[in-house]
Amino acid sequence: MRGDGRTVTSKALALLGAFESGPTALSLSDLAEHADLPLPTAHRLVGELVEWGALERDEQGRYSVGLRLWEVAQNAGRHLRDTARPHLQDLFSLTHETAHIAIRDGDEALYIDRIYGSTRVPRASRVGGRLPLHATAVGKVLLAHEEEWVREAYLAHGLQAATRYTHVNPGRLAAELRKVRNEGFATTQEEVREGSCSIAVPVRIEPHPAAIGLVMLSSNASAMTRHLPTLRGVARRIEAAATRPQPSLARIPRRPGRQSPRPGRDTGPSS
Repeated sequence: MRGDGRTVTSKALALLGAFESGPTALSLSDLAEHADLPLPTAHRLVGELVEWGALERDEQGRYSVGLRLWEVAQNAGRHLRDTARPHLQDLFSLTHETAHIAIRDGDEALYIDRIYGSTRVPRASRVGGRLPLHATAVGKVLLAHEEEWVREAYLAHGLQAATRYTHVNPGRLAAELRKVRNEGFATTQEEVREGSCSIAVPVRIEPHPAAIGLVMLSSNASAMTRHLPTLRGVARRIEAAATRPQPSLARIPRRPGRQSPRPGRDTGPSS
C-alpha cells in the first residue's frame, strides 16, 4: 500500500465519492481510478464497504450504492425535507409543474426534495443532486441573498456555461442578482438544460436559507411569473412550519442481523 499520507477513512470516502455523479454502477477498476488507489487496496476497502452495506455488487461484478448507505443518507436534510414536503406537494398540486427545494452547499445548489410533474421536461437535477448556483433559478435566489463577499467570491472564480444561454458574464450576473434581491424572485431560460425554464423564490429559514422553485417547458417561459403568488404563499407556509417544534422520533428497533448492544450496556428506554 502506498504511503500517500491519506487515512483509511479518507480512502473509503474517496471510493464512495465516485457515485456522486456519473454512472450508478462502477467496476472495481473505475473505483480505484477515481479514488487514486492501487487495485489491491481498492479491492480490500470495497469488500469492507460491501460487507457493511454501503455498496452492493451485482452479477457482472459492478458496484453500486448499497441500501444501508441510502438508508443512512435519508437522514441528511431530514428536518427541512419533512417540513417542506407537504407544502411542496401543495405547490405541485396548484401548478402541475415540477416543484423543488434547494439550499446552498458551497458553490452549488443542493436539491433537498423534488416532486416531478407529468410533463416531460428536460431533467437537470435530482434529489441529492447539485447544480451551479448561477445556472438555476433556485441557485440565483440563494446567491442573491447571501452576504456580499460570498457573491463577489463566486463571481470571481470563473463561471462555466452549461448551455449557450447560461449567464457567465460576471458584470451581467451581478446586475441580475441585484434585480433578484429587489424583486424577490429569479428566473432562468434554458441556462442549465435547453428546453426547460425555471422560477424560484427565497424561503427564509435558519440555519440554512432555502429556495423553492418550479421547472417547466421553455415554451411556457413567458407565463412563468403567473405562479409567483403561489410560490410566495408556499414559501411563507414553509417558513412558518419551520419555526414550530418538531415531534421527537420514535425509537426504531434494530433490524435482524445487525450488531446488538454489548451486554450490560445502558441502551436507554425501549420502544
